[in-house]
Amino acid sequence: MKIAVSGKGGAGKTTVVALAAAELLRRGLRVTAIDADPSPSLAPYLGISEPPTPLLEMAAEIEARVGIGVIRLNPRVDDLVDRITISQSGLQLMVVGGLTRGGAGCACPQNVLLRQLLEHVVVDQKDAVLIDLEAGVEHLGRRTAQAADAMLVIVDPTHGSIETARRIAHLAADIDLRRVAIVANRVVGPSDVAFIEERLPQLELVGSIPYSPEIREAERARRSLRDLDGPVVTAVAQLIDVLTATGPPPAVEPTEEVRT
Repeated sequence: MKIAVSGKGGAGKTTVVALAAAELLRRGLRVTAIDADPSPSLAPYLGISEPPTPLLEMAAEIEARVGIGVIRLNPRVDDLVDRITISQSGLQLMVVGGLTRGGAGCACPQNVLLRQLLEHVVVDQKDAVLIDLEAGVEHLGRRTAQAADAMLVIVDPTHGSIETARRIAHLAADIDLRRVAIVANRVVGPSDVAFIEERLPQLELVGSIPYSPEIREAERARRSLRDLDGPVVTAVAQLIDVLTATGPPPAVEPTEEVRT
């Protein structure tokens, strides 16, 4: 299972990635988690206090492999994985990071290396792979998760989250990444699920995760989510069951509503 997770900022994608990783580990799978958000925050939610050096902070490495000005589109990355990964009890964490200063100029070399690295990890890894993408839709323009089996869009019951999901579905179709499904998050009751389903009828809903004060407090304190229990963990387990039973979600054909 190679899943990329996206959504509007604040919808809870990092939380879902951490909870899904914990569930897969409980099932005895090896898990590679990739924090591809420019503001990485996945490590503490996985109980890792000292994350590895972010890939995109390795300026000399990027220049040596990709070049500056004249860019090599297929840089070698297979020997790079172990250097930017931390392993802990069946879990591997890789942190991508982002630009570290304003006015840094074009991020093209970084994006080339990132795309090549993600494709290598997703294609070659025999483990479960979870990619926590940056919020919004920019990652689709860079095709950074095109090799994933499927993309899950985390959607909370707000209009802003719905609109972001629509744009993600539209752009995913444009780059032939048509296997897109949604996960309702921070759901208080059936009306929240109905709100999301009614506004995104083209996309399959593969899971519904209830609102949890415990999750909120853990997030505020940047504590690990791996030892939590209760309805949220049960909901994530059901989500994993759906994904492993059915395989990648069905292809989504763009429609007029998705393209709004």
